[in-house]
Amino acid sequence: MSELRGACIIGQSGGPTAVINASAQGVIQTALKQGCITQVLGAAHGIKGVLEDKLYDMSKEDPAELDIMKYTPSSALGSCRYKLADPDKDDTDYKRILEIFKKHNVRYFFYNGGNDSMDTCNKISKYMQKVGYECRVMGVPKTIDNDLNGTDHCPGFASAAKYIATSCAEVWQDAHVYDTGMITVVEIMGRHAGWLAGSAALASLTGCGPDLIYLPEVDFDMEQFLTDVKAIYEKTGKCMVAVSEGIHYADGRFVSEAETSATDGFGHAQLGGLAALLANAVKNATGAKVRGIELSLLQRCGSHVGSKTDIEEAWLAGSAAVEAAVSGVTDKMVAFKCSREGGYKCETVLEPLDIVANFEKKVPREWINAAGNGIEKPFIDYVLPLIQGEADGPKENSLPRFAKLKKIIAE
Repeated sequence: MSELRGACIIGQSGGPTAVINASAQGVIQTALKQGCITQVLGAAHGIKGVLEDKLYDMSKEDPAELDIMKYTPSSALGSCRYKLADPDKDDTDYKRILEIFKKHNVRYFFYNGGNDSMDTCNKISKYMQKVGYECRVMGVPKTIDNDLNGTDHCPGFASAAKYIATSCAEVWQDAHVYDTGMITVVEIMGRHAGWLAGSAALASLTGCGPDLIYLPEVDFDMEQFLTDVKAIYEKTGKCMVAVSEGIHYADGRFVSEAETSATDGFGHAQLGGLAALLANAVKNATGAKVRGIELSLLQRCGSHVGSKTDIEEAWLAGSAAVEAAVSGVTDKMVAFKCSREGGYKCETVLEPLDIVANFEKKVPREWINAAGNGIEKPFIDYVLPLIQGEADGPKENSLPRFAKLKKIIAE
């Protein structure tokens, strides 16, 4: 295939993670080394930055600051939750994107995100093909929810899982300080897939894990839940519960009382308040002292307990996307193919955006116990290799030193 010369854009979208910037760094640093990529542009706040022609010239960043991106949580370029319309119904945004691509001679587009971001990537790719504008479009996976189809796991998940397991183990220690009874309910992110809440089971490897774990893959029964909690509390005087924010009743209704309060840019219900709701229900049923704890944003920005494996794989995903695009590949997402037999091994593969966008990967039912309130060993075996290694980022005054980008607008 003939060489394609032109600029590239890297954008970040959706909820941030502890390692999303490692993927962006992988794209940026690899792209800057390619002779055929004439300019490396960072989109301010994802696709919105493209639509607004707000693009940063990444070649003007201090290389040392780009290096630190690997250890910087959240989205350094800025993120968004912006849903592109069906181009057959409204192509306004697509015409604008094409206009910006032509203005900057953009021939490579990399989008770093989860399910909805891969949908955006897929729509842009198909539109460029339809109008005959040659632009190689690649998806770079990211989501702590770990629910992207076509990949063994997603960058960002492992660090969040490690944070959750560590926090649950620490909370367990605190909850066992006094010789009085106590019940603790820990609310963990995960709307439709329970990978994050299930990762609380890793704390059991320290001897300090939850007694009960509830995932969205199994319909929730409040009466049975209270029975489960009371049985453990009456036996031990303590009970710790890990629960996914997305648990729902058999009719599909979210248990969370806050689920109808708002929606994000993609139309997803904003969940929250579940820990407080369940804690109140447990208190009324048992009369015990109950604490409801919501990990909230901490689980996706807790880079201080990040996984080295996660950081390295996130960078690899970004770098692999650039190398594939330069070699002539388009319309794909970088995915991981892994083996855990005889030691953990991971390699990148490419999957069509069509099979990734808008499909959610759930926790296999057989990885959840028969009662639907705990995790089986195959889940632990799956997650444990992913959380290995420590994030050894730079520090100043014993505090983390995060990347400070200049964000100079490209001309």
